[in-house]
Amino acid sequence: MQTVLLDTPAGITARLGWDPAITVHHRRRMIARELVAQALGCDKKDVRIEREAPRGFGYHTRLVASRDGVEVPLAITTASFRAATVVAVSDPGLPLGIDIRDAHPEPADLARMRKHSRLFSGADTLELVDHWVHVQAVLEADGRGVRVAPEQVRLDPGRHRGWIPDRNMKYTLVDISRDGWLITLAYGTLPTA
Repeated sequence: MQTVLLDTPAGITARLGWDPAITVHHRRRMIARELVAQALGCDKKDVRIEREAPRGFGYHTRLVASRDGVEVPLAITTASFRAATVVAVSDPGLPLGIDIRDAHPEPADLARMRKHSRLFSGADTLELVDHWVHVQAVLEADGRGVRVAPEQVRLDPGRHRGWIPDRNMKYTLVDISRDGWLITLAYGTLPTA
């Protein structure tokens, strides 16, 4: 599988991979291994990517990287849509979310976007999908998942910042779209000691 390095802010490295013959789980691990090996300056075969053990019912596990049996202090964030996967590697304390879509949503997806979007119903499909990708990236960065409804997310007029009113965090939004895929990265600030 070929991957493409995406243009991301400092401290975040991301790649896009697309291959319908490879399962989403294998795509995620392959791209993560490539990114972690690059970050560590080692060979890909020296990096092991595993899924963390679930902490309880409903907990969404993340990928964890290790080298020589020692966990690597990097966070791995993933997003997939159809046969495409984006994987980002960053500092583990950085709130980070990614979403990816194509410009041709299924009718059911389009109806859900319209139902939960804060855009006027007259928005064209591409505008709606772009808005939705930004909203979903903020929800992913927030980390509460389905406990927060998409219509709670607020975006500034230029879609450069996003937030959820009940939290103190404002996320910077970066469009890293590539090769026909609409991709948005939402990231917060590292906690200070």
